[in-house]
Amino acid sequence: MLGTMKGDLRAMDVESSSEEEDEDAEGVEDDGFQVVPHPTESPKKSRFGFLTSLRSLVGSRSLTQEDIDPIMEKMKDHLIAKNVASDIAVKVCESLAGKLEGKVLGTFQSVSATVKTAMQDSMVQILTPKRRVDILRDVMEAQKQKRPFVITFCGVNGVGKSTNLAKITFWLIENGFSVLVAACDTFRSGAVEQLRTHCRKLNALHPPEDHGGRPMVQLYEKGYGKDPAGIAMEAINHARDTHIDVVMVDTAGRMQDNEPLMRALTKLIAINQPDLVLFVGEALVGNEAVDQLVKFNRALADFSQMENPRLIDGILLTKFDTIDDKVGAAISMTYITGQPIVFVGTGQSYGDLKNLNAKAVVTALLK
Repeated sequence: MLGTMKGDLRAMDVESSSEEEDEDAEGVEDDGFQVVPHPTESPKKSRFGFLTSLRSLVGSRSLTQEDIDPIMEKMKDHLIAKNVASDIAVKVCESLAGKLEGKVLGTFQSVSATVKTAMQDSMVQILTPKRRVDILRDVMEAQKQKRPFVITFCGVNGVGKSTNLAKITFWLIENGFSVLVAACDTFRSGAVEQLRTHCRKLNALHPPEDHGGRPMVQLYEKGYGKDPAGIAMEAINHARDTHIDVVMVDTAGRMQDNEPLMRALTKLIAINQPDLVLFVGEALVGNEAVDQLVKFNRALADFSQMENPRLIDGILLTKFDTIDDKVGAAISMTYITGQPIVFVGTGQSYGDLKNLNAKAVVTALLK
């Protein structure tokens, strides 16, 4: 694991073309359309089952809205089954229908290929961030300004905020940056101790003697029952005074409907103005994570006293390795917020952190 996370994070794996070719070779129908069996389906059933209804549309005439509507209805059901929020599935299908209407398609193979390509283009476009979050570059820019780069983590209880904070800390240490972890979860019993354990393990992996005698990760904590916004401010000032590169602000897990805790989070963000506010959501719960994200953003807007309130800047999806092909929450969260999925957590070790690969998500979504 040591030395494996230097530079930009690796993207999630995408199915190899050779695998797809092997699958395609399993069956060919008379019209030349490749039938790809799904592991749970009979060999004669297309992997893109909702596309079989396109068979009646081959010919030289243009596709009409009446032709497309039944296919889009099946596609919508397919996306919802993969955890895409229903209203977003409708919008994706409407966008796709607009691209298909009026097209003249000859063979079933060309119809199928056109629909799949249009679907892939639509969803890759959703998942491709409108702005790129380049943390390594931004940390170096903050160094030039002689200040720490500050990341605040927020989310509901039990989604793995502290563990994934530690993963990102490990990645930053691997790239030569020192980190101060600010223990601003002053609410949950054991939260400080959990962070202390992570800091100890990380310093064991990157001992001070390998870095000029300086610990690469330190913990800033003031115990429980204190004001989280004040602790974050003290930690940032301490990092600036001691030339620590990055401050990771851990906050209490809170349900999106808990007004006192949401007000406390809004205060922490408004006072300290972190460089990056990351929402940590669990991929496993699907559309519940979408609801959490929407309500977090709404609360940050409603409780802020600022004219332009600070909202979520990016998303970290945890437990991405547990969801098989039900990846629709990634589409939904990005579509709703317009913010990028900056990281995906893919396991329990510090090295199990990756960048989102939009094409890999779309491949899984279209299975």
